[in-house]
Amino acid sequence: MSLRIAFAASRAAVAQTARATLIGRYGNVPLDEAEVIVALGGDGFMLQTLHDTEHLSVPVYGMNRGTIGFLMNEYAESGLTDRLHAAEEAEINPLSMTAWDKNGYAHKALAINEVSLLRAGPQAAKLRITVDGRLRMDELVCDGALVATPAGSTAYNYSAHGPVLPIGSDVLALTAVAAFRPRRWRGALLPKTAHVRFDVLEIDKRPVMAEADSRSFDSVAAVEIRSEPSISHRILFDPGHGLEERLISEQFT
Repeated sequence: MSLRIAFAASRAAVAQTARATLIGRYGNVPLDEAEVIVALGGDGFMLQTLHDTEHLSVPVYGMNRGTIGFLMNEYAESGLTDRLHAAEEAEINPLSMTAWDKNGYAHKALAINEVSLLRAGPQAAKLRITVDGRLRMDELVCDGALVATPAGSTAYNYSAHGPVLPIGSDVLALTAVAAFRPRRWRGALLPKTAHVRFDVLEIDKRPVMAEADSRSFDSVAAVEIRSEPSISHRILFDPGHGLEERLISEQFT
């Protein structure tokens, strides 16, 4: 059975070549007419595609034409229609971030992987952490901190020694980046419903930037983060190679 497929590709030459080849074999329709979107590139392009198409209730199937490709399937030109029909689907909710800069302006963004705060100067950041309106840490001295979804827990969060979260666990990871005080504090596991607020202390002396899936905002004074259940991203994987299996396998690599 044929499918209406929309092919999207990163700017990399190998991805553009793959797109042209696949369109020649399977055709191509506009995004708003597609039954499935095939994204060709790496994980960064997959995240971009999910963000760009969040208004469409269409699953996205990635094929790796990048480097690591954690969110991608293996690239192959033949049998694509059969693979799409057999694919397993995972649904993930993004994080909603509101960041206020030191001039009081609010900036909003969504993050599928994580929201991170990072020092933007030579001195360590000083952060105050509040969860669901309750002060949890007066002062965290660190290079940064982040809140990660299960889907993003093997990305920056894992590099910062945060925990890998199973898909469907309804948990968020709050992870410190190079914590100095409290020394070696690694972070906390929070329910998915938690509202997390970071207040930046000594903002002029110790500037901090905020990032939501690589969307950056400078000189932030406060950042609030929560899960956004009203938005669901649908990602397709080949059978036996779904997101849950990848999260488990990553811990034994």
